[in-house]
Amino acid sequence: MIMTLEPTPSLLENLYWITLLAVIVSSASGVLKAGFKQFDLFGVIIIAIATGLGGGSLRDMLLGRDVFWIYDQTFFIASIGSAISIFIAARMMPISPKYFLFADAAGLATFGIAGTLVSLTFGVPPLIASFMGVMTGTMGGIFRDVLCNEPPVVFSSPLYATVSWLGSLLFIGFLFLDLEITLAAILSGSAIFISRLLAIYYDVSLPRFRFKS
Repeated sequence: MIMTLEPTPSLLENLYWITLLAVIVSSASGVLKAGFKQFDLFGVIIIAIATGLGGGSLRDMLLGRDVFWIYDQTFFIASIGSAISIFIAARMMPISPKYFLFADAAGLATFGIAGTLVSLTFGVPPLIASFMGVMTGTMGGIFRDVLCNEPPVVFSSPLYATVSWLGSLLFIGFLFLDLEITLAAILSGSAIFISRLLAIYYDVSLPRFRFKS
């Protein structure tokens, strides 16, 4: 089944602002993770760029689409601006480690919706479009954690990619019901964000693989 969204000016504007917000909050999560490692300013910026732009870059390459931040440098500037702002703020006031979890969950939610929406405009089947949303939302975090020499959060943390995938499917379901795109994005993104935080709070995880002893 194919579901193609026409890239109308209104849709493209929604996609632009969702992606810009995703870049800012994801880059912030990269800075906070790098901050725990006490990287210097250049290292912090590199981690922020990898986190904020990595997932969307991989998505665009797979879709054969112009890589979003190369086509429009606003996103690149926003990532660097987010990195420098958090870097300076952390030197002026105490920042709790819990803020990393909020920024990471927000990035997961916004990039998950943005990735799904982009894929649908390219005529990708709904199930694949939803997975492209998951990949967009999680790959930046994987790049971040690998560069910080830590196990990727997506493989060990309470419900991470799972809530992203369910939220992306929910977003597609709303669109099938002809819900207005902005409202569908807000509801689905909020569901991902809240579900992720609840999973952390209650430590809800999928069963882990283990061999029978």
